[in-house]
Amino acid sequence: MGWHSLCYVLIMLKVMIVDNEIKRCKPLKQALIDNGFDVVAHVENDVHLHDKYLAIKPDVVIIDTESPNRDTLENICVMSMHNLHPIVMFTHDGDKAQIKLATQAGVSAYVVGSIPSERLTPVIDAAVARFEEFKSLRAELSQAKTKLDERKVVERAKGLLMKQRNLDEDTAYEMLRSMAMKKNMKLADLSHQLIEAASMLIV
Repeated sequence: MGWHSLCYVLIMLKVMIVDNEIKRCKPLKQALIDNGFDVVAHVENDVHLHDKYLAIKPDVVIIDTESPNRDTLENICVMSMHNLHPIVMFTHDGDKAQIKLATQAGVSAYVVGSIPSERLTPVIDAAVARFEEFKSLRAELSQAKTKLDERKVVERAKGLLMKQRNLDEDTAYEMLRSMAMKKNMKLADLSHQLIEAASMLIV
């Protein structure tokens, strides 16, 4: 068990079960309780699912369904876009296309059929680990995109200085750096200000 997974279990994960049939999810709910999870809510899969999710704020969402329909996948997409918690799906639909759609929507673990109680914790641990890995990757991609955008802004501002003051590339860059240091600003923020000022002059 990884460190993140161990921490999740030690603090007793809060689980929200999403299922439109109360009887069907009773064995799952009991298995979760037996494995040390805190089942904080059982809600129906409807248009208000995201609002319920925000109000309850579980650590893990478990969706129990015969087959994930379009509304279910849309709800998962909304939860995945705006919140950062693992989603596990228990279903009887092993269709590869459905598995792909659910995974793309944001499901961390897709489990077909019922599983023994003793396998429940490893499945959720795996979902948490996969989710943490994905979250880390998404953060890295976001950071890389931000750096690329900042580099483009700096290059554009540098080009403006070169054109306005007839400077070579190195001199224009050093001027930008010097101005940013004097104003105690990030190079990208100063560059953005210069570009905005130049566009106002053109207008």
